[in-house]
Amino acid sequence: MEPRDRDRGADHPKSADVQNTGRVIVVGPYLRARRGDGALQSGTSDARDFEARLDEAKGLARAIDLTVAEAVLAPIGQIRPATYLGKGKVDEIAGLIAGQMPGHGIELVVMDCALSPIQQRNLEKAWNTKVLDRTGLILEIFGRRAKTKEGSLQVELAHLNYQRSRLVRSWTHLERQRGGFGFMGGPGETQIEADRRLISERISRLENELKKVQATRRLHRAGRQRVPYRVVALVGYTNAGKSTLFNRLTRADVQAADMLFATLDPTLRAISLPHGGKAMLSDTVGFISNLPTQLVAAFRATLEEVLEADVILHVRDISHEDAEAQQQDVEMVLSQLGIDPEASDNIIEVWNKVDCLDDAGRENLENIAARRPPERPCLLVSAATGEGVDALLQTIEDRLAAARTTLDLSIDAADGAGISWLHRNAEVLNKELHDGRYEMTVRVDPSKRDIVVDRYQAVPRVA
Repeated sequence: MEPRDRDRGADHPKSADVQNTGRVIVVGPYLRARRGDGALQSGTSDARDFEARLDEAKGLARAIDLTVAEAVLAPIGQIRPATYLGKGKVDEIAGLIAGQMPGHGIELVVMDCALSPIQQRNLEKAWNTKVLDRTGLILEIFGRRAKTKEGSLQVELAHLNYQRSRLVRSWTHLERQRGGFGFMGGPGETQIEADRRLISERISRLENELKKVQATRRLHRAGRQRVPYRVVALVGYTNAGKSTLFNRLTRADVQAADMLFATLDPTLRAISLPHGGKAMLSDTVGFISNLPTQLVAAFRATLEEVLEADVILHVRDISHEDAEAQQQDVEMVLSQLGIDPEASDNIIEVWNKVDCLDDAGRENLENIAARRPPERPCLLVSAATGEGVDALLQTIEDRLAAARTTLDLSIDAADGAGISWLHRNAEVLNKELHDGRYEMTVRVDPSKRDIVVDRYQAVPRVA
C-alpha cells in the first residue's frame, strides 16, 4: 500500500497485497516428520502428500488469475524464525527470481504456509518482490468471490484482522505526528498507531454489522421452524462438487466450476423429497486445509446454518487422491464449530464423482459403503450425471423422519381451517376422503405432536 493511500487504507484492506500481479513462484515449505528418536524420516507421515499440497497451492494461485511460473517443493527439517526457510533455499529462490527473462519477471512469491510478519518482511527483502502466505492468498480469493453484502463484510473483517499485525510491512509513512498546537505540542501518536486505531475502529463497526446479520439469520431460522421445513446443509472440501450437487437437487443455477472456492456466498433453496415433503438445502463455503482462523471466526454467522441443520451432507470428492486427508480437514473445521463428527448422528457422507472411477475402484467403494453401520451411512453419487441422487434424497427423507412422529387422524371435510393448519404445520403423507371425512396420515415435529393429538384425536402409527 502506497503512502498516498493513507486516508483510505483502513477502509479498503483488500487493496493491499495482490494487485496487478502476473507471474508468480509458488513455494511449498513443508515440515518433514520426525521419528521417535528425533531423526528426520526419509518419507512423510503427513496425511497430505507434499506434491498434492503443492498442486493445491498452485490451484489457489490460479483461482485469482495468477500465472504460476515456477513451483518449488521445499521440505524443511525445522522452521527458521527469521525466514521460515533455510538460507540455502532462500538463495535458490532468489536465483530463480533473478534468472527470469526480461519482461517476464516474478512479481509475487506465494509461500504455502503461515508466515509471521517478520518472516514475510525478511523474505521480501531477500527476494526484492512481494511475498504472500497461505492465509493472505485465501483472503484474496475470498475477497474476489464475495458478492453479497454479508459476504463482503465477513471477508473485510477477516482481512482487517490479518492486516493489523502487518502494518509495519505495508506502510512506509511511519513518522511521528506532532501533538497539540504550535511549537508547544509534545510528540503525538506514530502513524502506525493511528493506522491501527483506524483499523480497530473499522473492525468494531464491522463486528456490530455482523451482529445484525446474525440477528437476521436467527429470525429467518425461527420463521423456518414455524413451518414443516427441515434444514439440510452441504459441507465439504472446496471443489468437492457441493454446488453441482446443490444445482442437481434444487434445479438451481448456483455457479459451479472446476476451481477452488468457485462459490462463496451461502444459498438456501427448497428441495422436494420422494413422498412430497419439503426441506431447505443450504450450500455453504468450501473448507480447505489450514483454513485461516480469521475466516472461521468471520464466517461464523454463515456457518451457523450448519450448526442448526437437521442433516449435514459431507460431500467428498471420492476420486481425489487425497480424499482421506480432505475428510480430516473438513472434520477439523466442523470440530472448531462445535460439531463432533464422531459423535454426531446427523452426518451423511456423500461420495461424489464416482463417474470418474474405473470399475475396480467403484466396486471397492461399494463394498466399503455396504459395510458401514446404518447410523453412519455413505452414498455413492455423481452430481454431474445424477447417478445415486434418488437414493440420496430417500436417505435424507428417512433421516429427517426419524426424529418425527407419524400420526393417523380423521377430520371433517368441512373443517377447512383445521385441514389448512395441518398442511402448514405437518407433513401430509396420505389423505383420502371417505363419507365426508378425510382420513389422513401426517408426520409432525415433537414440538407439535401433542397439539395434533389433542386437537384431532390423532393416534400414533405403530411401526
